[in-house]
Amino acid sequence: MLKKDILRKKEDFDAIYRAGRSVPDRYIVLFYRKNDLSYNRTAFLASKKVGNSVQRNRAKRLMKESYRMNRDRFSTGYDLIFIARNSINGRKCKDVEKSMMNAAERGKVTG
Repeated sequence: MLKKDILRKKEDFDAIYRAGRSVPDRYIVLFYRKNDLSYNRTAFLASKKVGNSVQRNRAKRLMKESYRMNRDRFSTGYDLIFIARNSINGRKCKDVEKSMMNAAERGKVTG
């Protein structure tokens, strides 16, 4: 993932939460918003409700890998925030991938 592909600024997060849309699923919640760029910007979050640092980092790794394997299926020009739910603990990558793609299809951000 390139540096330009990562959401970092608080203003961007606030804009997505304020004016974007959200789609919940079993293991993740997807927040998204059009960004008028030729590429997607992403963020992967796991709150302390998910568990200790080991569990939070594993959740983020699972989401990043699921996104990496399906990056070409997403439409371009979106800011995407993937938030792990505490139900993600103990799940396999395939489960998280299925949940992510299900949320993306319901949010109509797949191409």
